[in-house]
Amino acid sequence: MLSVVNLSKMSLLGVLCCLGLLLSPSSAFTIRRMSKEKSFAIDADEVIRRDIPFVNSGLKTPVVEGDIALNPGRNALVDPACRWKFPIPYILADSLDLNAKGVIFQAFEMYRLKSCVDFKPYEGEKSFIKFEKLDGCWSMVGDLQTGQQLSLGPSCDYKGTIMHELLHALGFYHEQSRTDRDDYVDIWWDQVLPGMDHNFDKYADDFITDQNTPYDYESIMHYGPYSFNKDPRYPTITAKDPEMTKVLGQYNDFSSLDLLRLNRMYNCSSSLTLLDQCAFETVNTCGMIQNRNDDGDWVRTMSQPGSHDHTLIGQCKDAGFFMNFYTDTGRAGDSAFLESRVLHPKRNLQCLQFFYKMTGSSKDKLVVWTRKEDAKGKVGLRKLVNSDDDHSWKIAHVPLTMDSKFRYAFQGIRGDPANSLGGIQVDDITLAETRCPSGTWRIKNFSEYMKSYATGEYIQSPRFYSPEGYAFGIQLLPNSYYDGYIGAFFHLSTGENDQALEWPAGNRQVTITLLDQNSDVRQRQSFSYSFTTSPTHLIPDSNILYWDNPSKMGTYDPSCDCYHGWTWGWNAYFSHYHLNSRSYLKNDDLILFVEFEDLTPLIKSEVPIKSPVQLRSQD
Repeated sequence: MLSVVNLSKMSLLGVLCCLGLLLSPSSAFTIRRMSKEKSFAIDADEVIRRDIPFVNSGLKTPVVEGDIALNPGRNALVDPACRWKFPIPYILADSLDLNAKGVIFQAFEMYRLKSCVDFKPYEGEKSFIKFEKLDGCWSMVGDLQTGQQLSLGPSCDYKGTIMHELLHALGFYHEQSRTDRDDYVDIWWDQVLPGMDHNFDKYADDFITDQNTPYDYESIMHYGPYSFNKDPRYPTITAKDPEMTKVLGQYNDFSSLDLLRLNRMYNCSSSLTLLDQCAFETVNTCGMIQNRNDDGDWVRTMSQPGSHDHTLIGQCKDAGFFMNFYTDTGRAGDSAFLESRVLHPKRNLQCLQFFYKMTGSSKDKLVVWTRKEDAKGKVGLRKLVNSDDDHSWKIAHVPLTMDSKFRYAFQGIRGDPANSLGGIQVDDITLAETRCPSGTWRIKNFSEYMKSYATGEYIQSPRFYSPEGYAFGIQLLPNSYYDGYIGAFFHLSTGENDQALEWPAGNRQVTITLLDQNSDVRQRQSFSYSFTTSPTHLIPDSNILYWDNPSKMGTYDPSCDCYHGWTWGWNAYFSHYHLNSRSYLKNDDLILFVEFEDLTPLIKSEVPIKSPVQLRSQD
């Protein structure tokens, strides 16, 4: 175990300087007003409608139900012959927008994180999916066993849209096609566009199965209220429970029932990339262990007034637990370890995410370690967190590169027991085989910003760095130029690596994700938007490239002693109404992840399809 070495006595001075701490900066912000002259809004003309029936209006490809390019005749829900074998081979056609290619990989990662569905590059298999930019967003249903198309035309490059179309490819129809749908929703036939009635057909029990699950208003496969409507003022589909109408047509992520059905159909017993998670709601603490030789213990503690957990934030009686290392007793330098069970990675990169709170003395420390489970048992220090005056729950990420079985551990170190007011708390741990976010921004008391900031005023993020070394940030408008929405805009900044970087920074994908802070990563419906930078786009009325070094045309910001470039983003990034649903504002904290990723290797991605003769020769 880690604690057989007296790590608590090791000198931690200087460690903070060499570790890149992925913490969540949050401080008082200076109110600033966005310059419309130095920004570009992707949705400048109107709020983006992501609903597929709207995007597919005027579609020439014959489809049913709005986006299914195969007349109903067989259903993978009831016909095992139409189900895929994993991993599913794929081809990314060169016709695809570069942004769509990047978002496809985001969708793949969601399937891997939440199910056993996997994908691989095409290598001559008979069954495959070819993603192409055709005339809309559509897919065929089930594995046709001959290779098939999945179209991602204009305005289809959203993660939720691609996840939706992939569910069709995996064998699923729309939720409102269920046999029992009339018990739950009303179809307003007089509001449906002429000739579009067939899009609201429902199927008999012998064709479609609900897999013994309830009707799902939140399904990513459900139409929105205004699908195929004649008059934008009136819906075509509403829930019999009026409150449920507001959630119809969400394209953020899988619902819990979407996942249940997918995993039942494909016999998924676990996800591919989720290694571990724990909210400490069960007495076995997810198999985490402690050492009797430590100076103290981590204690599983139940929420109480003034000291609540992060999972349930103290809202449930006799529930809501977290692990607590008390630092108001014992001696300075005393420590205790909380170790995970042995974990078996399949990739060589992982991200450990957790929430923590430090309510003790200013000298307390929280350290994250890893240890390989082999003969040498190599121990590695991965993160050091110092206490501060902010006694609230914060998020942290620890990037790992473990390539064989290992454990991770939290070490709490008492700094000054005589002046401690509490201790060190940890909750809602997630370990997934994926890359940690490049930028993590936690904004405390966000509802207060929504009340106090006028239209167009923004909060400036800290400066972040991409894996390549580009500096960037975002400007968040609590009250955007579209009433009832948050605005989010990305910009490059000058940074310490500028002389070594490629300029302009074209063909990079920007992704801004609003975190759903559900303790179970599989149940989160985090929201993300992406766009990809162009290497040739010019600033209006100039010869300066939009994504060139901000020192050439940026605005100076004394808070970072740097220049910020022109911004690009969305006036209607996320609605105020939906912000107050789920766990987007848990503890009144809004948490954003920001990525800036090079997609240049995907510009040429298409591979030739082997002919049937070539395929038969392999049999």
